[in-house]
Amino acid sequence: MLRLSPKRLFLFMKPPAVLLVVFLLQAALFISCATTDPYIPVDELVEQENFTQSAETLEELNGNIYRGKDKVLYYLDKGLLTHYAGNYEGSSVLLQEGERAIEANFAVSISQEIGTVLLNDRTREYDGEDYEDIYLNAFNALNYYHRKSMDEALVEIRRMNNKLRDLSVKYGTLMTNMQKIALENNAEIPPNPETPVKFNNSALARYLGMLFYRGAGLMDDARIDQQQLRIAMADAPSIYPNPLPSSVTNELSIPPGMARLNVIGFAGRTPIKNEEVLRIPLGAGWIKIALPVMTDRPSRVVSINVVFDSGESFDLELLEDISAVAAATFAQKKNLIYTKSIIRASVKGVAATVLNVMAAEEDSGEKSGLYSLLGLGTQFFAEASEKADLRVARYFPGKAYVGGINLAPGNYSFTVNYYGDNKRVLVSRRHENISIRANTLNLMEDTCLK
Repeated sequence: MLRLSPKRLFLFMKPPAVLLVVFLLQAALFISCATTDPYIPVDELVEQENFTQSAETLEELNGNIYRGKDKVLYYLDKGLLTHYAGNYEGSSVLLQEGERAIEANFAVSISQEIGTVLLNDRTREYDGEDYEDIYLNAFNALNYYHRKSMDEALVEIRRMNNKLRDLSVKYGTLMTNMQKIALENNAEIPPNPETPVKFNNSALARYLGMLFYRGAGLMDDARIDQQQLRIAMADAPSIYPNPLPSSVTNELSIPPGMARLNVIGFAGRTPIKNEEVLRIPLGAGWIKIALPVMTDRPSRVVSINVVFDSGESFDLELLEDISAVAAATFAQKKNLIYTKSIIRASVKGVAATVLNVMAAEEDSGEKSGLYSLLGLGTQFFAEASEKADLRVARYFPGKAYVGGINLAPGNYSFTVNYYGDNKRVLVSRRHENISIRANTLNLMEDTCLK
């Protein structure tokens, strides 16, 4: 394949063609810039805990929110809202489509790196953040549990664990390709700005696996996941500063003739992305790079408890801070984004410099003026086109809380209470006449995204 340096590329093109390219790129840039948050109507319904209507509104606004390259986001956002609304079959279809799109987009992402060197990451198909790819399996496992398909639920947990295992080596090939592109364009290869946080085992995945194996009567496998849950928390103290939930110890020792109720409560929402702009010296000038940074959306939920109509109650305890996992896994990807941004900005800066040099070398006033104009336009384009990719799924919960209690088999009604500051109740959700049976998994799920 013929490869041209920036100077050779501009010499190869006719000046009017260069001007047309710059004009079209600038025009496309301004057309694509939108400032109004299209999620506001959906977010308002989510805040009201109206998940059915929020999913319907998301579908109505599909064309305003998602571009053709954002299919993964559509599948994840709608799949999660549909799950919270209790449409587990519909959620499974959406999350599976999202997973297939993530796999397909990641497979072609290497070939798209050259395009993102010239423009920005929003020119590529979105292939999901690592935590999105991981946790979609957790929610699909819950979908299958609610649909009474325990075997399929366990398949989803195994897929989740396999993705976690492979996470540490995922970006090796992509980083190698970035270094190759840097060499081909005479751009510097910057050092990695930070050391990735270790995360290759999820307490939530192991908790669900423990419960599902117990429900299927596979006690040896359940004990393995119970042990792995402890290991996961011990191996990543920055992600798991919280103690082991007290209920975990008793999950595999249910007294004969008794039943066990497990409740998992999801609270808050995972971070969104904002743009951070840095300026780095290059020759006699500067280059601009724009990086996505994870920005927390703190939950108002401080504690959760479950209260039975009889007055008996128990607390849900924090198992996994999904927002912390999102930040930790993004730190591993951020090294690649940083490297690519430096290369991209360097290439744009070199192109502008070459045109300015060509303008200075031209004897003809007409050509000199043209090259000066193109150099100015290229500098402007390099500045204006450097945009961080801020795409991210918006409706994964921020934290997972768990608890369990042994009960005599029978029907029970209870309320799940979410408390904010000063023990103020944010949400109370009733579960009426729930059948709690012995020798099976009785898992209730509840959500408050406030």
